Amino acid sequence: MNKNDEQDEQHDQGGDGAQVSTGTTGETTAPADAAIPELVIISGMSGAGRSTAAKCLEDLGWFVVDNLPPALIPTMVELGARSQGNVARIAVVVDVRGRRFFDNLRESLADLDSRGVTRRIVFLESSDDALVRRFESVRRPHPLQGDGRIVDGIAAERELLRELRGDADLVIDTSSLNVHELRAKMDAQFAGDEEPELRATVMSFGFKYGLPVDADLVADMRFLPNPHWIPELRPFNGLNEEVSAYVFNQPGAKEFLDRYAELLRLIAAGYRREGKRYVTIAIGCTGGKHRSVATAEKLAARLVAEGVETVVVHRDMGRE
Repeated sequence: MNKNDEQDEQHDQGGDGAQVSTGTTGETTAPADAAIPELVIISGMSGAGRSTAAKCLEDLGWFVVDNLPPALIPTMVELGARSQGNVARIAVVVDVRGRRFFDNLRESLADLDSRGVTRRIVFLESSDDALVRRFESVRRPHPLQGDGRIVDGIAAERELLRELRGDADLVIDTSSLNVHELRAKMDAQFAGDEEPELRATVMSFGFKYGLPVDADLVADMRFLPNPHWIPELRPFNGLNEEVSAYVFNQPGAKEFLDRYAELLRLIAAGYRREGKRYVTIAIGCTGGKHRSVATAEKLAARLVAEGVETVVVHRDMGRE
């Protein structure tokens, strides 16, 4: 995240009132033939990029409401249904600024489910170190720190949001993302007229830089010989044809790819049955340069061939 976005994020933490009013009173039940809008709920850690995610959806044509009390979400959906198709997609930002209303969120979600509303939860995550740096850079307190330190506020917020994070359809870790990279992730998930059955992000990474916190599945490619120790391959990465050929000529490499792709087919079918539309598959090696990159590319190609819309991210390539 850059400083301007962090300032926007911190500035948004100021008040408890929603920025968009429903402007109606009384009965709000939508007509039986009204089209129910699609709903996305954006939440996550303060300073993790909720404002950027919301602005991205707004640019894509979504009707965005920032800091709407959770109890009013069903009302917002009903008003959208009354708009005669003018409000077909609604995004609501829910966070600890409205903490006195936060306990109502689960009740509102149950209400939406009972009405058959298609809703998704996007959770913005970030490491403690990254969040502390962002708050310190704009010299603003964390909304939950009270008389304590920033880290105390972060810990309290993590605990408050723990259950919501577990229910999220999409978790995005912004620890090492700038504004443009976060927008690219949102565009990859929400741009386009048709919603695919399942969207996958295949991410290569290096174990020495830490596990991706937003990974749903993790595979370890360190059981294969490391091209780093081959002098003529060391300068290149897994996108290089010679490096890829070396990796997949090793015993067990092709067998792993075949069996892991088969396992993913089984998992993907279960995700679809459970209504989970997004999955992040992390492929790791020591430095995130050779084996994981080559495997991520091959695996992504398999997924695309099977009709899964797939984004490839090489998190640590080039860090050395």
